[in-house]
Amino acid sequence: MIDDFAKRYLHDDLREAREAVLEKLDGLDEYSVRRPLTATGTNLLGLVKHLALWETRYLGEVFGRPFPEPLPRWDDTQTRGRDFWATSEETRAEIVDRYRRAAAHSDATIDALAVDAPGHVPWWPRPDVLLFNVMVHVLTETNRHAGHAGHADILREQLDGATSAPSRGREFWTERYAEIERAAQAAGR
Repeated sequence: MIDDFAKRYLHDDLREAREAVLEKLDGLDEYSVRRPLTATGTNLLGLVKHLALWETRYLGEVFGRPFPEPLPRWDDTQTRGRDFWATSEETRAEIVDRYRRAAAHSDATIDALAVDAPGHVPWWPRPDVLLFNVMVHVLTETNRHAGHAGHADILREQLDGATSAPSRGREFWTERYAEIERAAQAAGR
């Protein structure tokens, strides 16, 4: 009974985190979702592309349920890191649709298997895992990229000030920013 509860709880949280990722794209033009916003080139559409690829690996390949579309091999060093950005030929719709298909494929794996179903992650130091381990990992990674003050949230805030932080109004955040800046300056003296 606790296994079913844990599986359902993690799965519901994963579904919410996926939607939070996609919401970060709302209202932005093509340049904004692709624009590199860090020294490593991190951008919003690249995060979606990255999550799609790795969710198909973790909740597909790891359990002998490969995603039906071609993927680069996980150990191909030539393609490593290319999942973090979209080429000019890839459209936003294609990447978002791939993420939704990846999510549907993952959902089918989660629904089909018991929470203690065995899997194998060849790139992990302890490669023999259970569905539970992988669900926790995918949820953690998705939240790291999406959640409040996650990568996508910070990138979106850099673009247009939109944030998933509690809505307290621009005046509150302007004052909070000034307070934090004063504290940083005082500590730096």
